[in-house]
Amino acid sequence: MNNVILQTNALTKTYGHIKALDAVSIQLMEKHIYGFIGKNGAGKSTFMKILTGLSYPTNGELMLMGESSEKGLREARRSVGAMIENPAIFPWYSVRKNVELKRKLTGNPDPKVTDHVLELVDLKSAENRRAGKLSLGMKQRLGIAMALVGNPKLLVLDEPINGLDPQNIVALRNLLKKLNEENDITIFISSHILNELYLLATDYIIINKGRIVENLTHEELVEKCKKYICVKTDSVPSAVTVLDKMMSMDSYKVISDDTIRVFQNSSESEKIAKAFMEAGITLKELSFKEQTLEEYFMNVTGGDTL
Repeated sequence: MNNVILQTNALTKTYGHIKALDAVSIQLMEKHIYGFIGKNGAGKSTFMKILTGLSYPTNGELMLMGESSEKGLREARRSVGAMIENPAIFPWYSVRKNVELKRKLTGNPDPKVTDHVLELVDLKSAENRRAGKLSLGMKQRLGIAMALVGNPKLLVLDEPINGLDPQNIVALRNLLKKLNEENDITIFISSHILNELYLLATDYIIINKGRIVENLTHEELVEKCKKYICVKTDSVPSAVTVLDKMMSMDSYKVISDDTIRVFQNSSESEKIAKAFMEAGITLKELSFKEQTLEEYFMNVTGGDTL
């Protein structure tokens, strides 16, 4: 269990008759980047608030850095940096003073850490500017700097990409990769921008209606979203027989009563069409496609969109 930074078991949170979290059991490993995916109201922020001590579960267990007691969790959360929903900044204070205040609140006695985190997020040149005058991208970076002053092992970020322009999104992605690779910080990040998570995360956790519906690595997601030949016919059983016996293809999936996905290169399309024609199978469609992250998300969550 030495490499496990967070473990939850049947974590549940109810508000009256509403279950915001329904028996959530997940495990986060050290030095990974986890993309936490779900539509609005799925339970992402609720889970992150419980993780960081801003809220408490109704039922279930949470172990953070090997600690599960109330006292142990309070101590472990000193090694968690977080930005939940929006950066909690004082707009009339300077960038530097905001970081200094957070450093003192987290109990870090080292004043040098302020310069260090400002340099990490590329805000050293703006340290004397009023925080309220910063652009949205700079405010997000300030929020991350404030989350880093406690030298965290785990960084929790709730929708940090929202509202950023493409340039700032790239800058933030590069910063998070640097923190993960050079500082060994585990990152737990939620976002609606799935393509950005795809470029950043090593692992993905999908939540829907308060329940975890998928937990997979980046490599597993690549495999699930790979390119395929879409075959549409009213003779799916016969088509499967042709793929199995005549063409020795086993990398396919029957999607519906009239659709098969064949996970082969586009060059195989002509061979498939020829084999079906010789078997007397009429095709309604034969095309080369690629499942997008959004399509995969909708399939996993039963068609719900972000």
